[in-house]
Amino acid sequence: MQVANVNLPIKVTGRHVNVTEAMKDYAIKKVEGLHLDYPRIIDAQVILDVQKIRHIAEVILHCANHITIEATSESTDMYASVDQVMDKIAQQMRKYKTKIMRQHRPRRGEVQHIEEQVLSIDENFESHAESEPNIMQTERYPVKPMFVDEAVLQLEMSARQFVVFQNAKTDKINVLYRRKESGFGLIEPVFP
Repeated sequence: MQVANVNLPIKVTGRHVNVTEAMKDYAIKKVEGLHLDYPRIIDAQVILDVQKIRHIAEVILHCANHITIEATSESTDMYASVDQVMDKIAQQMRKYKTKIMRQHRPRRGEVQHIEEQVLSIDENFESHAESEPNIMQTERYPVKPMFVDEAVLQLEMSARQFVVFQNAKTDKINVLYRRKESGFGLIEPVFP
């Protein structure tokens, strides 16, 4: 489920029709029901139009990375038009995600695992109960070789705060993390 769409601004307008609260609530519920992980939706606009017996629903999604997804559907019932247009939007989002995933460069090598290292403590070291860290959980994290743009895409599609990966250009372990403001940060180790 996509966490980024929680308070999605959705604008519902009508052409040649007064949009009732029931129609507006139905359209908003359908747009909020889009829980696809890529591309991340920034805002949505739903336009409802009635021309004699033709009921037209149009949805425009403004997404991250300057992506705009549009779809239109027409039927004799407004609720059916909204359902059909949401199916089209979901299909376009899946196609876009598949296209992006197929454009990835081929990976070199196998997945590597970082081995745990135990540090030895000097005999003269005085131990204080409050100074020792309390490790609650240890997690093994697979390190995949990938390029930085692939790591950004992986981080956008997940709810994690960071991604550890082997940089395919430098063959070094990197950490890509979400910044509190906007954007991402990259940690590249430098060994003396």
